This record gives sequence, structure tokens and C-alpha cells, in this order.
Amino acid sequence: MYQKVGGLVLALVVGCAPVWAQDELDDLFGPDVDAEDEPQVVVEPGPEHAEPISTIAVGAEKPAKLSKKPADLEEIVVTAQRRQQALIDVPIAVTALNADALESRGIGRIDALNSIAPGLQISRSPANTTISQIAIRGASQINPALYWDPAVGLYLDGVYIGKAQGSIFDVIDLESIEVLRGPQGTLYGRNTLAGTINLITRKPSGEFGGTVALEYGRFDQQVGRVSMDFPSLGPLALSFGLRRERRDGWVSTTDTSPVRELNNRVQDGFQLGAKLDLSDDLQAMYRFDLSDIDQSNTFLQLIRHDQPGTEQYQSRERQTTADINAPSFERAKTSGHSLSLSWSPLDAVTIKSITGQREVTWGDALDLDGTPDQTGSSMRLTDYEQFSQDLNISGGFGRWQYTGGLYFFKDDGFTNNPLNLLNGVLTFDSRYGTHTEAWAVYGQTDWQATDRLTVTAGLRHTSEDKVLDRVLGLAPNPAAPFVYYINEGFSTPKATFDATTPLLSLGWAFNERMNSYLRYAEGFKSGGFNGEYSNTQDTPDDGNPDTQNDNQTQTSIPFRPERQRTLELGLKGHWLDGLLSANLALFHNQLEDLQASIFTGGGAAATVVRNAGEATMQGLELETIWRLGTTTRLILNLALLDAEYDVFEDEDADGNFGNQAQNRAFVHAPRSSWNFVLDTQLMPLGSGVLRLVMDYAWTDAFYTYPYQLSDEGEEGHNSDRQVAGNSEVQAQGLLNARLAWDGLQLGGHTLELALQGRNLLDEDSMNNFIDFGPGAFMNLTTANFVEPVSYSLTASWRF
Repeated sequence: MYQKVGGLVLALVVGCAPVWAQDELDDLFGPDVDAEDEPQVVVEPGPEHAEPISTIAVGAEKPAKLSKKPADLEEIVVTAQRRQQALIDVPIAVTALNADALESRGIGRIDALNSIAPGLQISRSPANTTISQIAIRGASQINPALYWDPAVGLYLDGVYIGKAQGSIFDVIDLESIEVLRGPQGTLYGRNTLAGTINLITRKPSGEFGGTVALEYGRFDQQVGRVSMDFPSLGPLALSFGLRRERRDGWVSTTDTSPVRELNNRVQDGFQLGAKLDLSDDLQAMYRFDLSDIDQSNTFLQLIRHDQPGTEQYQSRERQTTADINAPSFERAKTSGHSLSLSWSPLDAVTIKSITGQREVTWGDALDLDGTPDQTGSSMRLTDYEQFSQDLNISGGFGRWQYTGGLYFFKDDGFTNNPLNLLNGVLTFDSRYGTHTEAWAVYGQTDWQATDRLTVTAGLRHTSEDKVLDRVLGLAPNPAAPFVYYINEGFSTPKATFDATTPLLSLGWAFNERMNSYLRYAEGFKSGGFNGEYSNTQDTPDDGNPDTQNDNQTQTSIPFRPERQRTLELGLKGHWLDGLLSANLALFHNQLEDLQASIFTGGGAAATVVRNAGEATMQGLELETIWRLGTTTRLILNLALLDAEYDVFEDEDADGNFGNQAQNRAFVHAPRSSWNFVLDTQLMPLGSGVLRLVMDYAWTDAFYTYPYQLSDEGEEGHNSDRQVAGNSEVQAQGLLNARLAWDGLQLGGHTLELALQGRNLLDEDSMNNFIDFGPGAFMNLTTANFVEPVSYSLTASWRF
């Protein structure tokens, strides 16, 4: 279906456009911009990772080369290509949300973005609230372990966030978010196989002012926020933000449980910004952020188990009371420093340095079976730090714009992952550490060949060195000493992973109101080593050293990088005198050396990453904004996705190894999703206005593990492997709303009162799973559920 639609649109856009009469185009979309009549404002181009998305007000000056738009249409400016451009002019599928959109829709961290951008699917890792699982157009990562790299690049003020652990936290003073869909392998590069999410905070204004907000809601939720700017001290401008949240858990526990509640929130955050204008040509921007989370974990509710005596704890309905026997906590302390230096020695040249350093101290403890039985419990304790340096130069002359640079990244992390399985009979000492050094050189140029045609070409070369440390030991009973399969001090041979990722796009401007592009891009996700491989069927004491050799050998074999090639056709335009804005993207993706995270169930509940084969993903994405008068907007986003494996090398139900493409589930790839937003001013009230924002997001069913779709072998028997349907997230819709009375005057300052609700339809479906399957713990599966309906009242005072 998508290929037919794509072919039709391609014919219309590329083939038919040259033979259309210009007056017919003018009738549809308006006349061309007359360059002599259009005032131009020169803005120095530069790699602006940390520049905010902004809305250009009517009559305000616009950056150079922004398209002329109707007077009643707000212009969205993005930095997707690391310089300011109008959204309509960027040959990339980009969703941009500014500060007002983020506040009105209750978005303060990435997990709240699910379904808001077409093709974007975000989940929390099972049992955790601070580990992300992000997929764009079906390309994803699902393994939360430290040795595994994400498929979507996450950036905070231009600094790459290297791992999924600790990646979900409240970002204070968010100014904007950009979601770039499709490979961003040239300007961003590292692990941007599926796309990039840019989180951009607000710069200090240099003027005294701020916001104080207090929120109270269901489950005794208490949130306090303070954001302040201070008057400039000569060339120095300062700002800071604080956030504190406390909320009771919506799952209570029995008196015999080791924790009082589950699913609570205890979170604190701080951010400091300093902007220093050293001269007209040299500016410095420093940011520090800190997030401290210390709360109980999300309840792993037992939904399936063949163990006799657990029937009373099994339920596929959301439960609000738990009876567990193992500790449960989630602690995430993340901090980061970033320093951005921008120097413009010439009018058309900008040199920029972005230096970033981040640290994560993360830990959790889980009751794996969700019952008072001692079937299984685990703990993960992680320390991680990273350093990155991006140095680039950009500028333009004549019809050319360019960006090029060097990038360096280094990280070190270590996880201690003890496990206690089968009523304490087996205790594992499982530890792994990962070390990476990566270099990249990149360049991209835009050539405006004619007034209508723009050619963009880019190239990036990346080289990464990786080493893994590994320890694996087993105590066959609580009183026995550990027997080690991989001794302390073992490290894998260093592996180097190289990639060259090109970009080529053609942009065609029909006129000032409609642009199109045809884009070819490649992306890559780094390879690595299997940090959790464990085979403990025999021990060296049994006279079988081959098991010890197998663990060391399999841990030393790297899995290869995953690569993606994308062909994308896009159309962006404004119709009906600017009352309708629409962006359409058709894409065809080819994945090679697909990295599949496969749970084997052996040893220490082992998971391995395997290059399973190849996949094809193709689909359609549509974003529309309707303006109804001056007070109402309707936003509708739609994504259709067809994702299939071409090759998936694995064992079948009879134990035969081969291509299982037709019997494996594609993960985190809903066939359809859509988001509808109504944003309207209901009426003026005294000195203020009453504003309603309703946000409904629908996501089709999707699988969470690449397990077999059917467990029937050739002889009709059931295998001892997991079936994907047991961990499938059912289709669900979430409705959020916010009713705000804004603009109230109090003591010369502005007050806003807002009543907001989340999951107002009280959707109670399961949204993630841990499926141990028949081969471990007798078919044990636990699940997380969507949080119940919540509501709160917020008072915000701006001064």
C-alpha cells in the first residue's frame, strides 16, 4: 500500500510539477515570493544545537531565507540541521514543540512524548520509570543493560546522553523539543540510526523575572517549581530552576512486604544556566543539571505462572494491592555539565565548541515474580560517566551553506547485577563493565542550485573502540561458595566498529507555501559485546571445563553494528490562506545486521544480543494543524507502519536453526498511531482568558519481544520458547486535558490557575512485560499497567 501511495505522490511532486502551469500553482498555493519585495534579515548561520525552537511573531524579524507566510500563520523555526531554519524549509521529517505546547500538554520529559510525534513510540523499561525504550519507525532498542546502545540519539542542549539507564528525568525550564525522524547519521551520527530527540532548555534572559508554581493532585501528589532569571551583571546573565515532587504510590502493599508502597514518586531536580557575552563575536553558555530520584519500583504484577499455588496472585486486571517478599527500589542520580562556546571571527563564519560531561549513579531492586514466593529477585547497581567534545565550523557564501566538524566521545560504566533464583537455591554473581572511545569527522553542505532547487549532501565517518569486563559466578546453594565461569579481571579483546554514513537530498520549492524533498540517508548503531551471556549447565568442578570456555568465548565475540538505509519523500505546505498546515512523509527503510535482544532463560536469566538478519520498514506520516479563527487550533498526527523481517536467523520450535522471518514478532512497531489535540480559548474572564487543551493519543497493538508468533513445531508439539502474544501490548487510547484560567492580575504580576487530568478515560491495559517463558521459572510472566486516572490543580505566578 505504501509503495503505491509513495509512487503516486512522487509522480505528482517530481514528475508533474514541471509541466504544471505557474498560474495553476498560484491558484492553489499563492504566488511566488518576489525576492526584490521580500525584506531579508541576515542571521549568521551556525551549528545551533542549543538554540530554542521559537515562534516568529507577526511583524517580527525573521532569520534569513525563511519562507514568506501568510500574516496569520505562526512560523516555526527549528535547528534540526544545526542552524536556524523555517520548519517548512528543512528536508527532514521534524516535529517541534515550543514551551507553550510543552506546558499545556504536560510534557517535561521524553516518556511523555509517546505518539505525539508520528512514528515515535516510547515505553518505560519493565518495572522502571527512569529507563527509556525509544523507537522511531520501528527501529528500537529494548535491552536496558549498560553494554547496549540506543537506536535513537537523545541530546540535552547539544550533549549526547549515552545510555538508556537514567535517561528519563524531568528537564527543568524546557524551551523546546525537536523530534527528527529517520537516520541522522551526518550531523549527529552516534547511534542515531532511527532518529534524534533534541531537548533544549531556556537561556538566561538577563532580566529579573521568574515563575513559582505549586501543584496538588490525586495520590497526595505535591509538586513545587521555581524558575528565576537575574538581572545581567555586565556581560553575565544567570538563571536557575528547582523542582520537587512527592506522590504516594497507587499500589499499596501488605504488612509482610518489605516496602510500604509501589509506584510512588520521590524526585528532585535543579538546573543552573550562565550566559557570558565576552564580546560581540564570542559568547559562552554554561549549564548544569541535576536529577535525584529515590522511590519504589513499578509493580511487576504476575499475570501468568505454571507454578502451583500462585493462582491467587495471578490477574490480567490492574491491581492496586501487592504482596511481595523482595526489596523494591529505583534510585537514579544524574548530573551533567555543558559548556558551549561560539565565536564568529567573520560575518559568515561561526566556530562552535560543545563540551559535555555527564554522570549517572543508578540502582534498582526487583521482585521478579510479584508474589510472596521467592521465585526470583534481582538487583542492578550502575555507575556510569561520559565525556564528549564537538568542535565545528559553519557558514555560508553565495548559494552555499556548510557545516563540518570533529566529534569525540568516551564513556566508562559498570553494573553489578546479583540475582537470587528459585527460592534462593541459585545465587549469581553477575557483573559487567563497558568502555568506549569514539571519533568522528563530518560535513554537510547545502547548494541552492536555483531559486527552487536545493541540493544537500553530507558524509560522516565514525570509528569506535569497545572493551567489556565480565564476571560470572554461581553458588548452587546459599551455604556454598561461588564457582566462577568468568573470573574477575577478565576483559574481552578490543573491537573497533567503523561506519561511513552519507546523506543526499533534493529539495524543490513549488512556491513560498509548499516545499518537497527526496532524501536518502544512512545511519548506524554501534556493535559491542554480550555482557549478560551465561551458560551454567555444568560447572568446572563437574570435570567439564568446556562450559567455562564457552562463557569466555561467547562473551568475547562481538555483535556487529546495525545499519539502516532510508529513502524518504516529503511534502510540506500551507493551504487555505494559512489556515491549514500539513507535512507528509513517505519512507522506505532497510535494516541490515539487525541487533535482536533475545532472552535465553539460561544461567543468570541470560539475554544475548544477536545479529539476527534484515528487516524492511515502510510507512506514511502526516502532521496537520488547522486554525479555526484566532482562538482555536486542531492538531492531528497520523502514522502508518508496515514492518517485517526479511531474515531472522534463530532456532525454530523443533530446535532447527534457520530463517524464522515469518515466525518472529517485530517489536515496538504499532501498525498505526494517531494523536488529536484541541487547543481553544473558551471565553474571556475578567483580566484573563479560559483556555482548554484536550490531547488524545491512540496506539495500535504492538509486541515487546522478538519471540515466535506460533510455538507449534513440525510435529505439533509446544516448544520451551516464549510466544510473542503473551507479551503483546493491546491497542489503547489515552486522554489528557488541561483547563487553565490565565492572565489573572495579582499585585502587578500574572497568575494562572490550571485544572489538569491524565488518562481521563482510565485506560487500565498492560503496557510492558517481563516474560521468562517456559524455559525459566515455569512460564512466569509479569506486567506493568497504565497508571490510573489522575488529576491535579496548579497555581503559577509569573513575575
